[in-house]
Amino acid sequence: MQFQLTDEFIELVEQYIAQKDGNILRNLLDDFHFADVAELLEELNIEDATYLVKLLDSDITSEALMELDDDFRERILENLSPQEIADELEEMDTDDAADFIAELDEEIQRSVISKIEDEDHAADIVDLLRYDEDTAGGLMAKELVRVKETWTVAGCVREMRRQAENVTRVHSIYVTDKEGKLKGRLSLKDLLTASGKAHISEIYIPKVDYVNVHTEAEEVARIMHKYDLEAIPVVDEAGILVGRITIDDIVDFIKEEAEKDYQMAAGISQDVEADDSIWQLSRARLPWLVLALIGGFVSVSVLGTFSSAIVEHASLFFFVPLIAAMAGNVGVQSSAIVLQGLANNSLKGSIINRLIKEVLLSLFNGLILAILLVAGGMAIMGLDFLFGITIAISLISVIITASLIGTFIPIILEKRGIDPALATGPFITTSNDICGILIYFTIAKLILGF
Repeated sequence: MQFQLTDEFIELVEQYIAQKDGNILRNLLDDFHFADVAELLEELNIEDATYLVKLLDSDITSEALMELDDDFRERILENLSPQEIADELEEMDTDDAADFIAELDEEIQRSVISKIEDEDHAADIVDLLRYDEDTAGGLMAKELVRVKETWTVAGCVREMRRQAENVTRVHSIYVTDKEGKLKGRLSLKDLLTASGKAHISEIYIPKVDYVNVHTEAEEVARIMHKYDLEAIPVVDEAGILVGRITIDDIVDFIKEEAEKDYQMAAGISQDVEADDSIWQLSRARLPWLVLALIGGFVSVSVLGTFSSAIVEHASLFFFVPLIAAMAGNVGVQSSAIVLQGLANNSLKGSIINRLIKEVLLSLFNGLILAILLVAGGMAIMGLDFLFGITIAISLISVIITASLIGTFIPIILEKRGIDPALATGPFITTSNDICGILIYFTIAKLILGF
């Protein structure tokens, strides 16, 4: 049965914590999954959560800590000694441990690493800290099962048993030469059916997908998705096998990137959450609001240049919100589709072909929307024919322009090494509002004359 965290259970835990009844708490939470422990910790105050982390076994709390919100985990770590933090790191895979310790100050990092009893584990963590977090080196774990091509099957099995003790999940068995260079992978079926005297070089599979330590994380995700991989080996510049990346690490990365892109598309320039301080939230939102304000001033200036239309064709101004809204909506739709294509690497074909396709699509959608708008305007508002033609031509022109802006700005940003998610949200909406109003009144002036 799936665990359900209730208010009554939280109150019970808080009561036992207040009584410092550690034995009952251990018995109560001993069989809990680490994700359930993490959920419980986030419902407690910092003092009570810290008490539980210190009380429970590190094999549970180490996993639970990695599930916590970054800010909440940081506050708990502030209440732990270097030795207590080191005890948690001892139970973690090296990739999680490196992510964990990277959040600490350098002085505390050195103190914690010096407390780790397993020197090899500590060295692996230090090695991972030198890689950028958005590269294969920053995502990989050192724990894996590797065998040498010169070993016999019988010797290989003995060595695999020894290595597997330090590996949580064995996704693949990798084969290297005597220098440690990646040669291929080993099928468990082939290993079990081969003669004990056979050499690994006779049965391993030389074809294996791999990435370099400096490969960007997005490229790693693309490769693993394309070839449906649960894990992928990582090599250094010399081709030496140095680690592996598992699917759970990639899922976490994709989730974080999606959250960043969503916030950026919504006009939030930093990674924030609802319970952050007012100052943090303001710093994240204010830059885009300032951009929208500047765009608003520009829009007002554009309208001011056509002030003479107020006297002769006041009805034009009734359609300004509609034109601006359509421009913004079309631009966001177009940019969202392009962003999706850029993210999954499915954006194929030449720029010219995409230009033609967008113009034709916008023309088709614009004609339908223009007919509906003019027909409704004539029936409900009694617009005359010439005014209706003006609105129709303006709407079609605005839709085509907004679609092209929404399509090509993300592509241009991506080619210049800028996150294309910047193209969505306030940026596209504001630029298309300005262009839409300018196009609308320019066409109206040419047709109606004022």
